[in-house]
Amino acid sequence: MKPLIILFTVFAVSLLTTKFVRGNFEFTLSGRIAMSAMLLFTAIGHFAFTKGMSMMLPDFIPFKTEAVYLTGIIEIAAAIGLFIPNFRIVTAWLLIAFFILILPANIHAAIKHIDYQKGTFEGNGLIYLWFRIPLQILFIVWTYLSSIKS
Repeated sequence: MKPLIILFTVFAVSLLTTKFVRGNFEFTLSGRIAMSAMLLFTAIGHFAFTKGMSMMLPDFIPFKTEAVYLTGIIEIAAAIGLFIPNFRIVTAWLLIAFFILILPANIHAAIKHIDYQKGTFEGNGLIYLWFRIPLQILFIVWTYLSSIKS
């Protein structure tokens, strides 16, 4: 829920700021700013809640802690890449692939009732997926509209 709040809040602030500064609404720029802020926010979680995020990964995945750190770094790199003109579209496509690839970890976490912030098995369970799957779709569509289609 927090990433969604960050995404919408930063988008609204960016939209109003671009209207004030440039005289018109810059929807795609505001979309990229919002996505980057959200990615930076979620990347922090990879370093602050490493144990719980490691629990989200299925048992067959080796080097879980390192994978969590790597995905945090990927999110930081994507947040930056969305603003480099020569890399924006490639970054966006890779980010869309990333969102698709991390969905199974979220499904696994829901099935196992993992609370990644506390590092326990007392999470919301499958109910969480009713929010998470549409959220992943929103992130994919948002990335496409603000970075590829623009």
